[in-house]
Amino acid sequence: MRITETSAAPGTGACAQHDGVAAATRDLNDRLVDRVRQYDDLAIAVSGGIDSITLAFITHRFARSPVAMVHAVSPAVPAEATRRIEDYAAREGWRLSLVDAGEFADPSYRANPVDRCYFCKSRLYDRIRSLFHGTIASGTNLDDLGDFRPGLKAAEERRVVHPFVEAGIGKAGIRQLARWHDLTDIAELPAQPCLASRVETGIRIDANDLAFVDAAERYIRRHVSATASLRCRLTRQGVVVEIGGEGLHDSGEVAELAALFCKAAGRPFVGVRPYRQGSAFIRTSGQSDDIAGRN
Repeated sequence: MRITETSAAPGTGACAQHDGVAAATRDLNDRLVDRVRQYDDLAIAVSGGIDSITLAFITHRFARSPVAMVHAVSPAVPAEATRRIEDYAAREGWRLSLVDAGEFADPSYRANPVDRCYFCKSRLYDRIRSLFHGTIASGTNLDDLGDFRPGLKAAEERRVVHPFVEAGIGKAGIRQLARWHDLTDIAELPAQPCLASRVETGIRIDANDLAFVDAAERYIRRHVSATASLRCRLTRQGVVVEIGGEGLHDSGEVAELAALFCKAAGRPFVGVRPYRQGSAFIRTSGQSDDIAGRN
């Protein structure tokens, strides 16, 4: 089924796109709307990144029935992400619930095993289910299926749906959709996994550590490109800052800034290195070599 009405409501940014790109983006939009209209009473788990916000935006506008947005507030979620969601909710009229998923009460999560995300997502989806009895949806996209994502197991166990995956849409397609709908503040937003992903496997998850990571990244972010990948990693040796993309040429300045920031916080600074997905994971001989998530 093709939802023709969605083609009549692109943002003004679509006018500047090449006709072929615009047609392709319109098709992505129609495919996604087709999928979300298969479900009634959707509750969207909105983390604050481009994937879940774009899904929430489109679903709110085109779903067959009112949609609930649920955002988990915790020490692992940057305050900036929460503010972004609250701004969208106020502007778009979302029905938003801010919840505590309770992952910090779970000793398995706090122990920070390599499948930490399984325990986090289990808590999140169980919390959403306690509030809503419809279908839970996530912003997981096609590219995520190639990563090590223990949270997907938790989603499968709880019958969480992934509309982007069902529509065959990956990260690039989501950015196209964000531009199409004039979501200019998030269209080029770098991937922003939870702050716990910065902590090396086996180091206990601690709220003070995550607050330090958040503060350090916000401080350093002011001195690098807004689209650069930036991670402040907590390792057994000390703090490591990773930069990828356009921020690489600022590595010398970043090293100086990070060293001063760590000194003020009483934390050892190891240095700056190129950004690498999943570098906070510690592999053992009993684990697959493909453990790498987008962290």
